[in-house]
Amino acid sequence: MSALMTLLAPILGGFVYGFERVLRARMQRRQGPPMLQPFYDMFKLMEKRTIIIHALHVVLGVLHFFLLWVTVGAIFFGWNLLYVIFLHLFSLIVLVMAGYSVRSVYSHLGANRELLAMVAYEPVLLLVAVGFFLQSGSFEITAILQDSSHLMQMPLLFIALLMIIPIKVKKSPFDVVEAHQEIVGGVEVEYSGIFYEFLYMARFLEYLFIYSFVFLFGGDSSILGGFLVLIVFFLINLVDNATARVRTADMMKIVYFGAISISVINLVWMVI
Repeated sequence: MSALMTLLAPILGGFVYGFERVLRARMQRRQGPPMLQPFYDMFKLMEKRTIIIHALHVVLGVLHFFLLWVTVGAIFFGWNLLYVIFLHLFSLIVLVMAGYSVRSVYSHLGANRELLAMVAYEPVLLLVAVGFFLQSGSFEITAILQDSSHLMQMPLLFIALLMIIPIKVKKSPFDVVEAHQEIVGGVEVEYSGIFYEFLYMARFLEYLFIYSFVFLFGGDSSILGGFLVLIVFFLINLVDNATARVRTADMMKIVYFGAISISVINLVWMVI
């Protein structure tokens, strides 16, 4: 089952992304695209003209996608959570290197924003992993899923995780990486055609990655884990439709003085 879910991860992520677009449309009282629109977009991208800046730029973009795919597979197979986080970080570093490998000012700007986002949310992910270790005695995902009291023992860490999810899925108020209100996109701005499709599919995998952390708070109850994912998924999109994007500096202040502070408080309380 783990191997099958890993193999189908991009497709599963595509359905999640498609459902999100339908949900956002309903929240905005419009028809919106069909649920399968992400897959239609993929077929359209395959037909578009592909412009290659240079070979390294292409290789790094494709490598970013496959590293994310391996990361999601590691979650499905129940690997060490620290390894999963560092593997995910490596995939993002590869993407940032791709952004800096071209001369485009817009690509560099996207890479800078990606780095700032990583500095914001990666410490929170590590603190959440430490919380799971203190609660279950192991960083192994299989061991974490055998405990039943994560949510009761780690409420502040759960709130901290909620605060960084908009950064990962590029939603307001922390849509700093892509900044969809602007004309130019993020680090992927110089990709086109089939190679942009790899980055488009990587977005699907990012959804599976971050919402898997929410699922872990359900512990040994898959029903509770699934319920938490649905509630958080709805909440993140509700906030995205009701708020505007804040400045990068404000995002860093909110995450460091808010999410990281309450995470440390929760960890100290667990140790005591």
